[in-house]
Amino acid sequence: MNIFVERTGKQHALEFTGTVSELLEQLKVNPETVLVSRDGQLLVVSDKVSPQDTLQILSVVSGG
Repeated sequence: MNIFVERTGKQHALEFTGTVSELLEQLKVNPETVLVSRDGQLLVVSDKVSPQDTLQILSVVSGG
């Protein structure tokens, strides 16, 4: 799978099959701080991902 991490601006190649939650855990990314998308569609932590996917991990920005 190809993963683009917006926070670092880096592209990663990874062999992974599982849920978004498991992927974020493996990458040591807090799921409360990011959004994950595939083909322009937002994913939830229970969605399955596969090695053929191209994902974007986008930082969530909040302010007051």
